[in-house]
Amino acid sequence: MEIERKFLIDGFPNLPVLSQAVMEQGYLTTEPVVRIRSKKTQDGVNYKLCIKGKGTLVREEIETPITQEVFEKIKRFIGVPLIRKEFREYSLPDGLILEVSCVDEGEPTQFYYAEVEFDSVEAANKFTPPEFLGKELTEDPTFTMSHHWRRKLELYSKENK
Repeated sequence: MEIERKFLIDGFPNLPVLSQAVMEQGYLTTEPVVRIRSKKTQDGVNYKLCIKGKGTLVREEIETPITQEVFEKIKRFIGVPLIRKEFREYSLPDGLILEVSCVDEGEPTQFYYAEVEFDSVEAANKFTPPEFLGKELTEDPTFTMSHHWRRKLELYSKENK
């Protein structure tokens, strides 16, 4: 189960970085969400297949590791450029972790967003976000990476006609 709040943000915050990565993700389908993701850190690269259920604050999520070979085969099957994310993690009070991503850097579809994951709905509801997090989009069902993927596919299709 994934419990997270999402925010639109103007850029990476001026906080000490706990970790960073470069990620690529692409979708086999967006209803239900079935995606692949690679995450490259200083320690190496890991690959996952992820399935997500419906929801906003709370969503069922299944993640399983896959090999680089399987990732590359699925990536070829998808057949369009994957979403690229510059990803950073920061520490917040109460042991919470702030995850911030710059999506599609340098492209017309570029934007930044932040997520904070929680152990319970109660903890999520008690959380008072720092002012720099900007507009909260947790309950907006159109603010998901799968929706971004669909918009990006439409742009890609128009550009390649």
